[in-house]
Amino acid sequence: MLTFLTGCADAVGFLSLGGAFSSVMTGNMVLLGLSAGRGEADLALTSGCAIVSFIAGVLAGARLAGSAQPGDPVWPGRVTRALVLELLVFVVFLVVWELNPANRSEHVDLALLMLSAAALGVQSSAIQRFGVPGLSSTYLTGTLTSLIAGVAARTPWRGLRPKAQVLAALMSGAAVGALVAVHLSAWSPALLIVPLVFVIAVSSRMAEEPGVEVSPTAR
Repeated sequence: MLTFLTGCADAVGFLSLGGAFSSVMTGNMVLLGLSAGRGEADLALTSGCAIVSFIAGVLAGARLAGSAQPGDPVWPGRVTRALVLELLVFVVFLVVWELNPANRSEHVDLALLMLSAAALGVQSSAIQRFGVPGLSSTYLTGTLTSLIAGVAARTPWRGLRPKAQVLAALMSGAAVGALVAVHLSAWSPALLIVPLVFVIAVSSRMAEEPGVEVSPTAR
């Protein structure tokens, strides 16, 4: 669900908020380099602000979520707290969006992109609390690489399925986000808030379930 949200946010950001991404910082850094080479100040500002906002979100999320600890439950409560912070950022996103329903200025679009990038930064660092190497809901090039390497090595499908599901969720979110951004723009904030509310509601029931001790290598 969180990866589906990421796909939606990236589609909305790219199509409706200035042509940069909310979570794909590698892409934004490439756009920043392209803007420097082509002398496009607007693209440089958009991509640069997205990167800075994402970093700010990562710092805030890491502070709130903390790091993996021995004896952590299946879903540490501090992860949920970080996701609540992400939700609050997206609520601000919703308010700004609704106050500027049509013909938004470039400054408003930039502010919305920065809010979205900050929220995804919080989410990125929150997922790190699980202490599982390679687990992410935002940066997934490594997941794709691991999946293809596993296929080449003839790894059983049971081990590859989670990676395939996460990648499918990202692409599905991007597809849905693009459709809504183009045809039902007013509903774009709902794509970012509804999945997050669902995850917070479900995770609150998981927070007390005992987990397994996290190994030093996983941390």
